[in-house]
Amino acid sequence: MRYQELSYWLSTVDEPLTPRPPLGGDADADVVIVGAGYTGLWTAYYLALADPTLRITVLEAEIAGYGASGRNGGWCSALFPTSLPALARRHGRDAALRMQRAMQATVREVGRVVAAEDIDCDWHLGGTVTLARSAAQLGRARAEVAQAHAHGLTADDLVLLDAAEAAARCAADGVRGGTYTPHCAVVHPARLVRGLARAVERRGVTVHERTPVTAIRAGAAVTPAGAVRAPVVVRATEGYTPGLPGQRRVVAPVYSLMVATAPLPEETWARIGLAERETFSDHRHVIIYGQRTADGRLAFGGRGAPYHFGSRVRPEFDREPRVFAALRRTLGELFPALGPQVPVTHTWGGPLGVARDWSASVGLDRATGLAWAGGYVGDGVATTNLAGRTLADLILGADSDLTDLPWVGHRSPRWEPEPLRWLAVNAGLRVMLSADRAELRTGRSARRAAVFQRLLGH
Repeated sequence: MRYQELSYWLSTVDEPLTPRPPLGGDADADVVIVGAGYTGLWTAYYLALADPTLRITVLEAEIAGYGASGRNGGWCSALFPTSLPALARRHGRDAALRMQRAMQATVREVGRVVAAEDIDCDWHLGGTVTLARSAAQLGRARAEVAQAHAHGLTADDLVLLDAAEAAARCAADGVRGGTYTPHCAVVHPARLVRGLARAVERRGVTVHERTPVTAIRAGAAVTPAGAVRAPVVVRATEGYTPGLPGQRRVVAPVYSLMVATAPLPEETWARIGLAERETFSDHRHVIIYGQRTADGRLAFGGRGAPYHFGSRVRPEFDREPRVFAALRRTLGELFPALGPQVPVTHTWGGPLGVARDWSASVGLDRATGLAWAGGYVGDGVATTNLAGRTLADLILGADSDLTDLPWVGHRSPRWEPEPLRWLAVNAGLRVMLSADRAELRTGRSARRAAVFQRLLGH
């Protein structure tokens, strides 16, 4: 497999992506981690820091960063998939605010480790600007800021922008206003995950690549080459979780796709903005996201690809020409300075994990030694770091501020069996797409979107 072709990010790492040696047979460890993406590697990193004597083994079906960690939008943000109001309803206002503050601190923690480990991943803390380009979107921007402030955040965390302020950061067409938060950094995600893999190896962690795990059970992770026996087994497989026995309905693998332009000339950037390399989005219902890369490209992505029956994950699903064309059109609509033919050089995609209640979770069953983290709904670059630190504390038996956060030990309900799962996920996508079209046509908020979000518990 040519791993460099999986994403723009993997095509621009400064290493050959040669797989590490696979597992050679049965082995023993103190902790075995399934998955060498961000979750698995952050967990290994903090465990090895806390106790260098631990025998830690990471098993990866392909190479470190093969999954979402090497293909995402490069937003290291304080976004958490469960909204602040929803967290407050479930756990109380104080717990919800603690969760949000922990996410904000996590953004800085990732930056600290990047510097400490000398990981060259184009890290830059520029914040996020979320544009409002219609009356309906501006109404949602105002409501978001009001809700955030009502739940304990301040203007230092999230501020409403008028049209001129928003355009000064990101001069997209038709901007009426927006919001800005400083709690986000841009990052080259593949360089980050590959750097983490090297960092854990320097601390004595064993990483076996091209070693697919066929089953996870109490006391062992099983592969075709043998089993790694350990009292703690960590599942860190995110969108690939349904491929494990007994896990098909734990998360729904939903695809997010991306494009990257050729490097843009400085005169084009002068018209677009993003001078601080802010990440950017807007307040539509079907998510879009973008960043200005260190080499002067626009890396831009969004949802819109279908969920595949039976939670199937296949390489051919990474590429949906219809979605790539829509992303290209959207970029041209946002930034007319790009010209009538947006100069796209790379297209890619991959699955992310969505829990039935849209809630990320982390936990350890002390009776079985089985641990897990995931369900990030695409907001995983920073959340995985918080998950790794939390799992390390749980595994080592440390009572900390992290182990008391409201997502710890949360058990999401399982997704419905097919065909109900296929119908529900794809119907939800169509509802949100139609809501965006209706708002573009009428200028008014689409009630169907609000109804659907209430069904999700947002």
